[in-house]
Amino acid sequence: MSQPFITRIVTAPEPGGPDALRIETRELAPPRAGELLIKVAAAGVNRPDVFERMGFYPPPQGAPEGLGLEVSGRVLALGEGVTGFAEGDPVVALVAGGGYGDIARAPSGSVLPAPEGVDLVHAAGLPETVFTVWTNVFDRAGLKPGERFLVHGGASGIGTTAIQMAAAHGAVVIATAGSAGKVEACKALGAELALNYREDDWQAAVKESGGADVILDMVGGEYVAKNLAVLNRDGRLVQIAFLKGSRVEIDLMGLMLKRQTITGSTLRARADDEKAAIANAVKETVWPWVAKGKLRPVIDSLFALEEVAKAHARMDEMAQTGKILLVP
Repeated sequence: MSQPFITRIVTAPEPGGPDALRIETRELAPPRAGELLIKVAAAGVNRPDVFERMGFYPPPQGAPEGLGLEVSGRVLALGEGVTGFAEGDPVVALVAGGGYGDIARAPSGSVLPAPEGVDLVHAAGLPETVFTVWTNVFDRAGLKPGERFLVHGGASGIGTTAIQMAAAHGAVVIATAGSAGKVEACKALGAELALNYREDDWQAAVKESGGADVILDMVGGEYVAKNLAVLNRDGRLVQIAFLKGSRVEIDLMGLMLKRQTITGSTLRARADDEKAAIANAVKETVWPWVAKGKLRPVIDSLFALEEVAKAHARMDEMAQTGKILLVP
């Protein structure tokens, strides 16, 4: 009989700030049919992890214990029926939990070969953002080459990925960010217009530049009405978070007259086969962009697993440009 694997995980037994996080040790059973165990090289720190720490984002039923939604590393063990991978293969994976640790469990459909041309540690900054941008901007919103794409929070992990993916696709990219340095970072990644939302009237600037056909928003609140005001006829607004609140008031007349669409999604609770379909699309379309140097993970900082509270404090400050990674 196979021996259990030993791993550390990060939990938040009581909701709170970064100091609420705890590192605990667990035994992991061998991988079940259709699963992989991954020896973690690095794990991405994401906004949903912060919400989970604060008690606002409970994990879906059956998710591995502990925080962490994306990892890079090497295949440690294969469950029955898993094909296309071998022990030791470099991979990245989207996981439903437990990514902050030494070993992560993932359904094989959510695992991809590590992309060419990216360091394995830094590759941990890709899965969650790439899966999110692909399913929302490309699948749900159907961004086309030549269309005008606006992303708020352009210097965030999602934002830096969205800018590069949209630019690689041939869209005209517009971004907002919260400092002069972040604005310059957005331009360097491919944004043709980048605006400091603390100083610029981004709504007027976007309208003057020609509006937007697709908008990816993580702000919510009063931004929803502003987004609809700058969204062109047949435009699509995609909501993936709401830092300024999920309850909003809008005038539907403008939406009707311009035939606009509002949509949104979450990723974590989706069925394994849905995530596998996203993974296949990413492998086919996005990984070639990585191989050609059109997409790179933008890494803000690295922290040891023991420094997970510091990593979350960095996320809480909203000062980062790109991804924060934990390295076991």
